[in-house]
Amino acid sequence: MSPLKNDKVSFNNYSFRLTSLVLLCIFMHSSLLLANNSYKPNFSDLITKDTIYINSINDRAAKLRFYNSDSLLILANEALKLSEELDYKYGISKALLQTANYYSDNGKSKKAVFLYKKALKESKQITNSSLQLSIMNNFAKSYYYFGDYANSLAIYLEGVELAEKSNNNRMLSVMNENIANLYTAQKDYEQALVFLEESIKLNLIVKDDYTTAKTLCNYASLQSELGNIDNAMFNINKSIGIFEEYNNIRWIAQAYRIKGDIYLKQEKYSWAIRWYDQSYILYNKIKNNRDKLYLLSGLAYAYYGLINDDTAEFYAVTAYEEAQKMHSITNIESTADILHKINKRKKKFEKSLFFHELYKQVTDSLSRKENKHSLSMLKTKMERDKQKETKVVINKLENAKMRSAIYIGLALLIIWGIITYMMSKSRKAHKRLNAELQLKQVVLENREEELEEINQTKDKLFSIIAHDLRGPIGALLEVLKMMKSGDLNMSEFRDFVPKLIKDVDHISFTLNNLLSWGQTQMNGATTNSTIVKLNTLVNNNINLLAETAKKKSISLINEMPDNILIFSDPNQIDIVIRNIISNALKFTPKDGKITIDAQEKYQFIEVTIKDTGIGMSEEDLSKVFATNQSHTTFGTNNEKGTGLGISLCKEMLENNGGNLWAKSKLGKGTIFYFTVPKADNQS
Repeated sequence: MSPLKNDKVSFNNYSFRLTSLVLLCIFMHSSLLLANNSYKPNFSDLITKDTIYINSINDRAAKLRFYNSDSLLILANEALKLSEELDYKYGISKALLQTANYYSDNGKSKKAVFLYKKALKESKQITNSSLQLSIMNNFAKSYYYFGDYANSLAIYLEGVELAEKSNNNRMLSVMNENIANLYTAQKDYEQALVFLEESIKLNLIVKDDYTTAKTLCNYASLQSELGNIDNAMFNINKSIGIFEEYNNIRWIAQAYRIKGDIYLKQEKYSWAIRWYDQSYILYNKIKNNRDKLYLLSGLAYAYYGLINDDTAEFYAVTAYEEAQKMHSITNIESTADILHKINKRKKKFEKSLFFHELYKQVTDSLSRKENKHSLSMLKTKMERDKQKETKVVINKLENAKMRSAIYIGLALLIIWGIITYMMSKSRKAHKRLNAELQLKQVVLENREEELEEINQTKDKLFSIIAHDLRGPIGALLEVLKMMKSGDLNMSEFRDFVPKLIKDVDHISFTLNNLLSWGQTQMNGATTNSTIVKLNTLVNNNINLLAETAKKKSISLINEMPDNILIFSDPNQIDIVIRNIISNALKFTPKDGKITIDAQEKYQFIEVTIKDTGIGMSEEDLSKVFATNQSHTTFGTNNEKGTGLGISLCKEMLENNGGNLWAKSKLGKGTIFYFTVPKADNQS
């Protein structure tokens, strides 16, 4: 039987004894102070304010990270308070590091990043490279946990340079190992292998069995991904032996889990479950929910392989709920995949389709993010290589100067004519190298700007296609496959028809916006302005969207004067009006009201489209108008949006000489304003 259903976690004796000891020390110290008649009681004086005491508090906090995180936070805050009173930079840095670790482990990325930056800034004011490297390692690892691979890599590379300068081979090994994990997350196993093998070489110099065991553990996981099962099993067994010798519960649990993963790769499900269960028993003794999620997913896949769907579903649902709490997108992806498979085999097609669509959406999201991460990582690496190339050129220049000086010294012993010749040659070489360096710099900057513009357009186009077309099309294809295979009869198929019609309507509307936007991005696209009666465009769109409004009992009210003429491209303004009214319908609940009005403002006509919908926060409103960024949410009836509509409207209005803005309050509705030039003969 699995430990998850029958496990009773004992009280943490270590934390209890530690807390009792601290309280006893404070009580004894306070009693001695109060015995002195000249002393006036003050709580802050009950604690000895010296650096040794502060260091001991920070050390105790670090040991509690995976056992009692709440006590960690209390101790770290106390150490920070005392360190600030003494202006003890080392203590401040260590306390900030422990606090940042606490928030990182609890999924609060913004707070963690703020504290890591502050800790790193404080540590740079003292000459302690080991402390800086420790902060950099935890900081970069936190970025990795939250999916920001570019910033993680940048910090690791900075840490590698510092470790090399300070001859700290142990931290240099750790940095290389963690960079390998970044490339493993990108599924770039060859590059990951390069860094892991470098870490193994450094461990031979350091001769630290514990550090070596960590590297071998990650190396075994990578070999398993590459299909080298025998190699993976050899290395994981070797690392387990070392961890058990040191009795490190956290790493023993992780090594057991990875061994279970290796058996799962071989489809030896019973053996996988045996090692997963052993790992789970150990995870219950510590607090490491992030690694525990991978364990629960592994158990779900293993029981699914044994055709024990009820147990597999239990673990998968547990993992899915925990992943949602921790906002772990990667684990939501894996649990959605296994839940889709389990429900399909149980013939629960509606749930299966739900998790299949969720899996597709998350996969598309991760794919987009991973592509951006890959480009960012490549850009970071290119910038670092570029700096190194610049240093090489500078070194060549310096070497050329040195050679020139040597030649000059030798030439003085011979004749003045040879000296003059060599100096002239050196100056020419110097100028040529400088010219080449400047030319390469200009070429690189121009190419970088061109690639950035191309990538912005490409990313925006593909993000819309991946996010808003693949999901509905994938769902339609899945239903058709189930019907073809006989898993879905005609009666069940009819139940899906309303949703499929809704998805096809969404695809049609999205394609229309996408094609219109794509035309504006192509060379040669023009805006054909003419005199247009604005009320005609508004009425046409009200008639077009009347059925959608009727389904939600929403009133579409046109209060616009009848005689307003504008000078714009009618096709583009028609798209603008349709998109804004569609958005208003999407976010307005039943029995709501949408009002369209217009008035003259100097040489422009200002149009207002006001709804009584759910409104937006200032943050969401800024995202809607952000450049090169698509922002989409679900409506009051779970209607889907393209994430492109407002961006498209803004571009078209600017092409017509107008502008677009909005005001909104949560629960109070939204007002969109846009201007277009009025016709010259407007009365």
